[in-house]
Amino acid sequence: MEQKIQYLVEWLQEQVKAAGAKGAVVGISGGIDSAVVAYLIKQAFPESSLGVIMPCKSHTNDQEDALQVVACCGIDHLEIDLTAEHQLLFSKVQQQITDQGTWNEKTAQMNDANLRARLRMTTLYAVASNYQYLVVGTDNAAEWYTGYFTKYGDGGVDLAPLLHLTKSEVREMAKQLSIPQAIIHKAPSAGLWEGQTDEQEMGTTYEMIDRFLNNQSIPDADRLVIEKLHERSKHKRNLAASPNWEIFQ
Repeated sequence: MEQKIQYLVEWLQEQVKAAGAKGAVVGISGGIDSAVVAYLIKQAFPESSLGVIMPCKSHTNDQEDALQVVACCGIDHLEIDLTAEHQLLFSKVQQQITDQGTWNEKTAQMNDANLRARLRMTTLYAVASNYQYLVVGTDNAAEWYTGYFTKYGDGGVDLAPLLHLTKSEVREMAKQLSIPQAIIHKAPSAGLWEGQTDEQEMGTTYEMIDRFLNNQSIPDADRLVIEKLHERSKHKRNLAASPNWEIFQ
């Protein structure tokens, strides 16, 4: 694991240099994935790394955990509360559609959550542009395979260092980096709504997804859920579809 950490630190340095950038920025949520990335970019760029905490209808505990990550790894940080901006934009969208009589209450909760993720993405890029940094993502292999990320939200990044690490490997890396135990053992959650957890929403566990990705046997019910999530989210892992213009050549 120590070798993997060193490899990722050097990889981040190489990618930033190749892009002609000056450093790296990450959104710190208070969860294990963003904590690991914060520690990695701090090691890669001791004087030019930045963590951004972006509460948006968030739980107070998440903000406290994010600040604990900042304090422990010593990364510079900003706190930008997006709650009011999110509420303003979402309420305008809701009002306009409601006035037309076509508001879909069944999709409202997820639309609300996805808008928060996309506001965070645009905020990170605004900050990154100011410092000439690259935006570093926090999605791991399990999230990538199942599509458990917001398209053009937390999936909208320049670099994705954890993309080939299972959740259990991220946890082992967090231990190696001496990330606080409370964050390592915190129930994975995107903080989308009260009581929301990743595993409840996905319908399976990270342990089962990790076993699936490692070609280990798992119950048929879990395998079917994982395969369905993967197929349904295929568009998230591909570039936007475009017509086959070669037929006119």
